Amino acid sequence: MTTSPYPSAAQSPRPNLAFRALRGQRSPGEFAAAVRRAARQIGERVSCDARYIGRVEAGEIRCPNYAYERVFLHMFPGRTLADLGFAPRSAVRGRSARPAPVTGGPPHHDHPHHHEESDVRRRAFMTGMTGSTATVAVATLTPFSVPTLAPGLDRHPARAGIGAVEEAIRRIRVLDDRHGADGLYRRAAEPLRTAFELLDSGTAQRDVAERLQAGAGELAISVGWLAHDSGRFDDARSHYAEALATARMAGDEALEAHAFCNTAFLARDAGRPREAVRAAQAATRIAAHLGSPRLLSLLALREAGGWAGLGDRPACERSLARAQALFARGASEADPEWMSFYGEAELEGLEAQCWSALGDWARAARHARRAAALQDPHFTRNIALYTAQYADDLARAGQPDEAAAAGLRTLAFLREVRSSRIEAMLATTARVLLPHRRASGVSAFLDAHAASRRPASV
Repeated sequence: MTTSPYPSAAQSPRPNLAFRALRGQRSPGEFAAAVRRAARQIGERVSCDARYIGRVEAGEIRCPNYAYERVFLHMFPGRTLADLGFAPRSAVRGRSARPAPVTGGPPHHDHPHHHEESDVRRRAFMTGMTGSTATVAVATLTPFSVPTLAPGLDRHPARAGIGAVEEAIRRIRVLDDRHGADGLYRRAAEPLRTAFELLDSGTAQRDVAERLQAGAGELAISVGWLAHDSGRFDDARSHYAEALATARMAGDEALEAHAFCNTAFLARDAGRPREAVRAAQAATRIAAHLGSPRLLSLLALREAGGWAGLGDRPACERSLARAQALFARGASEADPEWMSFYGEAELEGLEAQCWSALGDWARAARHARRAAALQDPHFTRNIALYTAQYADDLARAGQPDEAAAAGLRTLAFLREVRSSRIEAMLATTARVLLPHRRASGVSAFLDAHAASRRPASV
């Protein structure tokens, strides 16, 4: 049996000696001040202090969030995250288990992703329940799947299943970042059912049950997002409601805010803008004391999207201004790990969607273009989405040649990304451009788009 290179829940984190060496003779406080200065040089804001540096050096923060990553790479040009002693981002994309609360301190963001005590438990998942035992599933992962299941036994199914629930969340998020939702949704539904079976069995100790509740709720949101992004709005609504109920039963405000955040986004996309506003406002009330300006910024954008759908431009502009001001306050240790996608690119992309809904196509196009340019290359699906948004806004703004060029770039992304949302946007763009078929480049896009929608010949 191979040993994982990453610390388990039963082990102490592995100290980050490489990062400690870079600090040299400076105290943690002095080094934190240098980090803050470097952040200002590149237009970032991070709330770095001696405590954060200590957590990095202790190995508690296995991979920094994107804001810190940009600052560290600016401070040490030519080095990679691995050179700085960090783990690959793909190993920590999932939602970490909650640490024990620290009296008087804020909730942590970059705490370690806890694996179980053995390799089997890290990869275990449950498929059925029989008395006090369950069938254990050993995960095998392919580039376009989530864990598949194989038989086995474990005397503590809930404890063994926690690691697999968290691994499923991590894997779903990583694959969605790269490939979009369409190829994942059906595969992800099975682990979700199993997670709730484990939760309903009632056999776990309290600490295990609480962690399993949080994991099941986050998994419900992840699966709900896959349904949402692949156009299965009723399924998404059901999964988000399941997550919300789980959060309320557990008294988990962070999970409840996340569920309302996604509910607001779904309501906007499903043509229920007033519900989107109410859900975003509910999430904001819950998140107000969670200590994360970035979370509040995202929720303000969710509310702005609802106001845009209602055609209320002044209310939308107020929400956008609030989102930008909160975002400018910088990253925080209290930022939820599921928000790792939310950076300047997403801020620009969501603002583009607001202006598009309000019919200000030229302004929307400017923000969509910036979103695509700013997006981290890891988030292939988001780059494709922003480029599709840019193409549609240009088409509606009366710039068919530029729209066609952006449309062709999006089609190139769709060789790797499968997303009904993006495909629907491109179909709309093609309809808008149809009267301009004679324009330079437009016919090439229309032909390529038509070819992409034809089933492959056998």
